[in-house]
Amino acid sequence: MGYYDDVSNVERYLQMAEGYDGRNLVERLEAYLPLGSSVLELGMGPGKDLDLLREKFTVTGSDTSKVFIERYLKKHPTSDVLLLDALTLKTDRQFDAIYSNKVMHHLRLEQMKVSFQRQQQVLHPNGIALHSFWYGHRIEDLDGLLFYQVTETELEAMVANKFEILEMKRYTEIEENDSLYGIFRCLK
Repeated sequence: MGYYDDVSNVERYLQMAEGYDGRNLVERLEAYLPLGSSVLELGMGPGKDLDLLREKFTVTGSDTSKVFIERYLKKHPTSDVLLLDALTLKTDRQFDAIYSNKVMHHLRLEQMKVSFQRQQQVLHPNGIALHSFWYGHRIEDLDGLLFYQVTETELEAMVANKFEILEMKRYTEIEENDSLYGIFRCLK
């Protein structure tokens, strides 16, 4: 059972994330995608960013947590949502873009590299990926849920020969410059 398959952990996350969303990240994605483009969100959680993405794009949400998916579908029963792991991305579908906000950092660095390889296959030619991470060199453990921080150098190495880097910038979410996002164009 995954961390977010426990309802109490989902409730704790919802309280912790209250007041936060990826509005600024979604606005950056808009600069690279035509309206109506197909976007897969990895790790949709409660669906805040999915709802923001839906305002401009044709969206598919995904998560490994059945609890998050069931909660979201109760409010949005006609939504396109997949039970999907950010590492393996077991789907035959393809998308114009892949988006995640502080999701891939639950994967080890080697796993992130594998995920980027798989994302290249899931994206249409010249597709766009936008991912955000906690910035740094530490591994944090929150009751068994691991967070692998990344730096620009590590992120560049993960996408090398698979994606062109369009943007990579640090930003502030809680503490100054505690976060990093990258926008990438698929090289296929």
